[in-house]
Formats: sequence, C-alpha cells, structure tokens
Amino acid sequence: MRVVNKGGEKIDLRDLTRARLSDYLHGLEIAPNRANHLFSWLYQPGNSSLTELAGFKKEYRDRLSSVFHISSLMPERLERSKDGTMKYGFCLEDGAVIESVLIPSEGRNTLCVSSQVGCAMGCRFCLTGAMGLKRNLRPAEMVNQVVAVIQHLIQTAGTRAPAREIINNLVFMGMGEPLANYDNLITALTILMDELGFEFTERRVTVSTCGIVPKIEDLGRDVRVNLAVSLHAGDDATRSMLMPINRQYPVDRLLAACRSYPLARKKVILFEYVLIEGVNDSIDDAQQLAEKLTGIPCRINLMPFNECEELPYKCPDRQQVKAFQAVLRQAGLLALVRNSRGADISAACGQLASGSKRS
Repeated sequence: MRVVNKGGEKIDLRDLTRARLSDYLHGLEIAPNRANHLFSWLYQPGNSSLTELAGFKKEYRDRLSSVFHISSLMPERLERSKDGTMKYGFCLEDGAVIESVLIPSEGRNTLCVSSQVGCAMGCRFCLTGAMGLKRNLRPAEMVNQVVAVIQHLIQTAGTRAPAREIINNLVFMGMGEPLANYDNLITALTILMDELGFEFTERRVTVSTCGIVPKIEDLGRDVRVNLAVSLHAGDDATRSMLMPINRQYPVDRLLAACRSYPLARKKVILFEYVLIEGVNDSIDDAQQLAEKLTGIPCRINLMPFNECEELPYKCPDRQQVKAFQAVLRQAGLLALVRNSRGADISAACGQLASGSKRS
C-alpha cells in the first residue's frame, strides 16, 4: 500500500492496531517488522513524540513524522469522591467532553471507559441517555483515556509498575453504548489487549451493552472479553418503557443471545439491574427475572437507583432491596447488591453527563 495524506491530515498512530501499523510501514518502505518496536514504544508511559523514538534512524523518524502524529488526552477536570473514586473529564479536539471513572478497591484499580459522546439509547433512568448522541469516539479516543489515567497515576503516585498493574480492569461502561460504535470498539480492544502494548487479558476487560443482539453475537465471534448486559426488567412491557432498545430486541431474544455467548471456563455473564421504586422492584418482578435467567451462567448486580433532580425515579428502601435479592438467591442465582461508587461526584452508574461541549 502507498501511504498518502488526504488533505494534509496526519494519521493518528493510536488509531492503529499493530497489524495495521505494519501495513503502513510497508507503504513507507520501512521494514514491517519494525512495527513491533514502534507499537511497544507507543504505549510506554511518557512516550508522545516521534522525534524521541529510539531505535529508528533519523531518516525513518522523519518519514514517520511526515505521515503520523500521536494524539493524547489530558484531564481538564478531576474530581475525587469521598469513597476514593476519581472522575476524569477530558476535552476532545472538537471541544466535546467525555468522562472516565477510576474505581479503586482492595488494592485494585478499575477504569470505566467511555465509547461515545452522549448516547442514543435513551434509557429513561440514565443522564447520559438524556444528552442524546453527539458522536462516536475514535479508537484513539478510547485508548487515550487509559493512557491518560495511567500517566496521571504514575505522576501522582510515583510508581514504576507496569501499566497492566496500575490499572487492573477495564470496563466499557462509561458514556455511550459500546456496541453502537462497534468497529472502533473492536480496534480499541485489539490495541489495549495486544501483548506488546498494555496486554489486558480477556478476564480483565468487560464490555457492557443495553442489548444490541446482532452485535452481541459479533462480539462473541470477534474478540474474547467479559460481557455485561444492562437488563433492568424481566418483562417486555417494563423493559421497553425503561429501555427503548427492547422494542427492537425483546427480552427473550436478548437472553437467547446471552445463552449462546461463548464463555471461558468458570466465567459468567454479568447482568446489571437498577432497582427503581414501584417500577421494577416487586417480588413478582424478582420471580419473573429468576425464571428468565434460569440456565444462564450469570451474576446479577442489583443497584439501587441513584436519585437525582433531573429524573423522577426513586430508590427502593433497603428492606425491599433485600427481599428482591432473597428471591433470586432462593432460585439459585448469584445476586449481589452493589452500591454505586462516586455518587457524590456524579460518577455513579447512569450519572455521566458532562455536556457535549466545553463551557
């Protein structure tokens, strides 16, 4: 392939998988096997300028610099919750704003990554959905959230641990519906899971979806990651009211895709269920949910609704939450009550909604 810059725009190296990078190097008459060195260098903390690229003679560095650039993100806003959760606000090149959330627990760090600016799914209990969809994120804009948070932790903690030990888990549960940005998501996952990059393994990466069934099937074929499904109701009437996507992919069709999803040994599908007072929190709701999930290797995260002024819903009382959980457990299901982290800084589930543009 011959590399041509259309309109003088340079190609972002962090949009490229290692295989794609090798193709570009071939087009620049640089040995494609040098892609391994360049790719590995690209994801070492602090590396951001091709002029500092070691192991390439100046002629090659100049050739690379004429075609490529390396994008980055810097936190424009950082908020810290009383429970230790940190919310990063990033301003993108076009002024759009996205948020990522770092959740520390028991010596481990989980990073919640955004995949879109806003979201088109319109879930009634989600502030991000109220924004509407502004645009998809490019692979580099997803990858750079990880790069930026790792770099920030290195700078603030002074650690020299490998990147994969600084952030232990990645969850694509931030702003947006990951499977609605499928091609860019797969590219970003390929980069993040590359053994010469951050080397995140399948057990350490989770992709969440509201239930785009054909893309769940594609995901199971194209990459091995953990699957989380935002369910929130076991019947079509309630789920369609809460989540418009259910009108296109009803509960039974969604759960059939979950039953077919390829799971590694001892792995389960995570079902997320936000409990909303008077909407989906009754004993009948719990019994129906238990029937629907029979036979699916799964864990259910029950999350009492995070109340906010913008939405009309209420959180059930603790007794009702425990009663709902008890029905699921009696049916032999693993059901855990999760109190969302970072609610005091609007970093909890369904609360990411920074606005589409920097003010």
